[in-house]
Amino acid sequence: MTAPAPGSRPAPDPEVPGGAAAAVDEALLRELTPAVLGILVRRGADFAAAEDAVQEALLDAVRAWPADPPRDPRGWLVTAAWRRFLDATRADAARRRREDLVDREPEPGPAPGADDTLSLYFLCAHPALTPSSAVALTLRAVGGLTTRQIARAYLVPEATMAQRISRAKRTVSGVRLDRPGDVATVLRVLYLVFNEGYSGDVDLAAEAIRLTRRLAAAVDHPEPAGLLALMLLHHARRAARTAPDGGLVPLADQDRGRWDTAAIAEGIGILQGALARDRLGEYQAQAAIAALHADAPTAAATDWPQIVEWYDELVRLTDSPVARLNRAVAVGEADGPRAGRAALAGLDPELPRYTAVDAWLHEREGDRAGAARLYAEAAHRAPTLAERDHLTRQAARLNGGGPP
Repeated sequence: MTAPAPGSRPAPDPEVPGGAAAAVDEALLRELTPAVLGILVRRGADFAAAEDAVQEALLDAVRAWPADPPRDPRGWLVTAAWRRFLDATRADAARRRREDLVDREPEPGPAPGADDTLSLYFLCAHPALTPSSAVALTLRAVGGLTTRQIARAYLVPEATMAQRISRAKRTVSGVRLDRPGDVATVLRVLYLVFNEGYSGDVDLAAEAIRLTRRLAAAVDHPEPAGLLALMLLHHARRAARTAPDGGLVPLADQDRGRWDTAAIAEGIGILQGALARDRLGEYQAQAAIAALHADAPTAAATDWPQIVEWYDELVRLTDSPVARLNRAVAVGEADGPRAGRAALAGLDPELPRYTAVDAWLHEREGDRAGAARLYAEAAHRAPTLAERDHLTRQAARLNGGGPP
């Protein structure tokens, strides 16, 4: 898939009538969404009802602001959303139970300056939610995206995404955040968002970086900074990852002149600050590995022994089979294919991409026929079309007697 040109803006969402979105600062609306939602929840509104009211207020803003821009955008949105909430409350069958809340309607005016975004992160990453529901709710409530935008990004029907978000909102309704939230769960959700990359008119990788940057600024913990560094370092290589025909370009074959040096420098700086706090976590370890790749002027100059050491730390922290699989690749680079296959031997062959790694190690050992067979098998198991095509080409290259 092809990302929009740097600095380009997403197309107006069809939910917005008359193309008016072009005259509204969409970035500002998305920035204000979690603050407005947090204010309504803090005033006593149920999360699901508050979220609906905020979405209605955003549409009101798109219609009204081009002709009459407010001096206090957040205050305007808070007032509009609160009125929408009250209208829905009065029309609800439970009106009598909420009369005391209705009677306490605050006077319109500047909104308080408290930032409720952090609480929304924790609410949207509630452990009762499935990962897919937590991601969708985070993008809607914290990211300020519409249901249609999220559905497009995940290539599912809008009705399907609407049901997913509705179920998630019902799950977290009434949940009070009276204990510290689970930062690790929030980070996993943001990592899932980042890994979706770009599809539709919303660049989810860029959105994940934006949200993680806000979280890192709000949480006194080095792991959000580690995740932000990891995202920046991976995102810096994005332009070089695909060929003009859309095919995958392996890291060793990428044109490093196309890497974003500013993003690499920022990521490394953020990582150094996180590591200096001496509270190592899995995202900092992953970022350190990405930084060593980014710092190498050529693939041949990569410091593989140090990468193996960081994978050892990552395995110690997570005991993840995926980390062990990636470590086998690093060992194969640092100590040779026989050592790499020894590191691979203890892993489950059904692990995703296991066969592709095994094929690469066989090729490095000189077993072209065995490697070709394994590449073909890996292509059959590939989770994406792009990977399947890449692995199929690798098998064809070896079967055709091409250069190693």
